[in-house]
Amino acid sequence: MRDSLENEIPHIKFKDVSFSYPGKKENLIFKCNFTIKKPGFWMVVGKNGSGKSTLLKLINGIIKPKFGVIESNANIGMVFQNPDHQILMPNCRSELLLNISQNISQNEINKKIEYVLEQVGLTGFEKRPVHSLSGGQKQRLTIACVLVSNRNFILLDEPTALLDQTSQLKVLQTIKNLTSENKRPLSALWITHRYEELTYADAVAELKNGLLSGWQEPSKFQYN
Repeated sequence: MRDSLENEIPHIKFKDVSFSYPGKKENLIFKCNFTIKKPGFWMVVGKNGSGKSTLLKLINGIIKPKFGVIESNANIGMVFQNPDHQILMPNCRSELLLNISQNISQNEINKKIEYVLEQVGLTGFEKRPVHSLSGGQKQRLTIACVLVSNRNFILLDEPTALLDQTSQLKVLQTIKNLTSENKRPLSALWITHRYEELTYADAVAELKNGLLSGWQEPSKFQYN
């Protein structure tokens, strides 16, 4: 269903990337090097103010590095902490339609919407008003919007921060399932401050002092 990118492997590489905001002498990101070169569920942890959201903005091209090079062949979609800041339309179908940019038939559109709703555990929600959805359901709808727009790399900025534990687990499991589906390569980079979420990741790194640590298995990861 991700037609043009169905066989693409998303790839991101940072080479000595540094970034500081205007008026700030100190680099929030400093000589940062890392690579994501295969599909999977990647997580980055770090304290408040460590630059986690800035890292995502650099990957997404919203801001440009002061120094260094960012290489990317990924088709990137973004999921924010608060889905209410992202969802614009009154019901699930209209929100998904807003994210379909390619010129395809009505039959293909219907199949695509049905498919992505199934992928995020919202089968039958096509006509549901957005205001009737729980926080977790809204967050899974934003993930469906990323999928329906043919993205193969999802950036998630603390997507469970505003959710209760049940909704948190459903969103985590949704991303875990999507990144484990071998037929359609998908990567997700998930920013979190919740240590208990790390067990869902394929690899974990810590952002500290502007640097990203090496990728580690969740079971072996320790905060520095």
